[in-house]
Amino acid sequence: MNVVSKYSIQRNGKTRKSLSTACIFVMMLSMSVPLFDDAVFAESTKTTVTELDDETSLEMTTLSMNIPETNTLPWGTIKGKVNDPSQGYPVIIQIFKPDEDVPIHVAQINLKGDHSFEYKFRLLSIDEGNITRFFEGDYNVKIFKVINTPRDNLDSI
Repeated sequence: MNVVSKYSIQRNGKTRKSLSTACIFVMMLSMSVPLFDDAVFAESTKTTVTELDDETSLEMTTLSMNIPETNTLPWGTIKGKVNDPSQGYPVIIQIFKPDEDVPIHVAQINLKGDHSFEYKFRLLSIDEGNITRFFEGDYNVKIFKVINTPRDNLDSI
């Protein structure tokens, strides 16, 4: 393969990248994608439903979240979907340090049209080379969703 075909081919005044250059770029991109998923780990641990009245119930999901001290990404995201939501109620997210009863961070998020929600929060900040970490280590996350009361045991008419 000659040097000209390795980098580009000039045809009709337009430069086209060769297949080998494109393949190298795709390989580099595909190797870097897994790096973006290492920042935060959350695992579903428990979901409970408490009836509020005949029409609505409160669904609470508790998660364990770990943000490693080697994290370099500035943002974390908590997202999910509400099955059969009761209209007009936001999702409440509370973040706790382990073994503490008072949340260190609270957020209220409205549902999107498809009943999903997404909350982005700052993990760290870099200002003139100084890194300030807002979250690092283990946390408990509680997600509260108001849903229509499940009707599992309806009597036949």
